[in-house]
Amino acid sequence: MNKKIFLVEDDLFLGKLSRKKFELAGLNVQFFDDGLEVASQVKKENPAVIVLDLVMPKKNGFQVLEELKEEISAGKVLIIIVSALNSEEDKQRVAALGVKKYFVKSETQLSEIIEYLKKAIS
Repeated sequence: MNKKIFLVEDDLFLGKLSRKKFELAGLNVQFFDDGLEVASQVKKENPAVIVLDLVMPKKNGFQVLEELKEEISAGKVLIIIVSALNSEEDKQRVAALGVKKYFVKSETQLSEIIEYLKKAIS
């Protein structure tokens, strides 16, 4: 599989672990530790999927989603949320911005996310 996946996670341990597991599963991953550069890189590199955390210090996932609203609605990029946030309000907020899948970190194994990604980009 050579479709690029952007992984955006501010927890460096979790981000590096996730990237390694994604790569071992044959996924092409580019890692970002904050949302600052993501929108501009999406426009340059056209990833198939963005795996996005919502709670990040400099630019959070909600801000990234707002910036990418046009690309999401045009179907240019699939956004998957992987977040510690678990409220219905947060889930509805991101769904209104075009997010199709929401994983809660404490309830999800990396293997589940990998399987979802493989199906999404196949």
